[in-house]
Amino acid sequence: MKFNSLFKKIISVGIAASIGFGAVAAIEAPSAQAASATAVSKGQQIVNYGKKYMGTPYKFGATTTTTRNFDCSSFTKYIFKKYGVSLPRSSEDQAKKGRSVSKSNLKVGDLLFFSTGSRSRGKNVTHVAVYAGNGKILHTYGSPGVTISDLDSKTWKNGYLFSRRVL
Repeated sequence: MKFNSLFKKIISVGIAASIGFGAVAAIEAPSAQAASATAVSKGQQIVNYGKKYMGTPYKFGATTTTTRNFDCSSFTKYIFKKYGVSLPRSSEDQAKKGRSVSKSNLKVGDLLFFSTGSRSRGKNVTHVAVYAGNGKILHTYGSPGVTISDLDSKTWKNGYLFSRRVL
């Protein structure tokens, strides 16, 4: 009788432990998958942060200490700084940082450089933007201020010079 009772207790504990550990495994596995699925690259974090400033007015020569207005390079300097990436003040100097990356291999967070406007003569860096993915760029240029534009639109396609990866 004692043996039968002891045997039943051992079986009960074993079954309870199996169910318990199985439940823990079932709960833990999706959490681990969810964590890896929600991992966001530093480039995407920078773009997401920059999007918070959508519509902030453009002002040529804007300081890097305010968020009331930006010019293209003060904007990139500001949003990258939040994530520990130090960029120089001007788009021309930013164009010397990081490593070259082809347009066909862009990743979210890459810097794109353009030659636009009458002072550009087609080869001088006059504008910087951040690649936002899916053929879009996050930048500020005139009205409406900080915005997202299509990289293949006439202005940006014709003015594109090169890209750099600073992350």
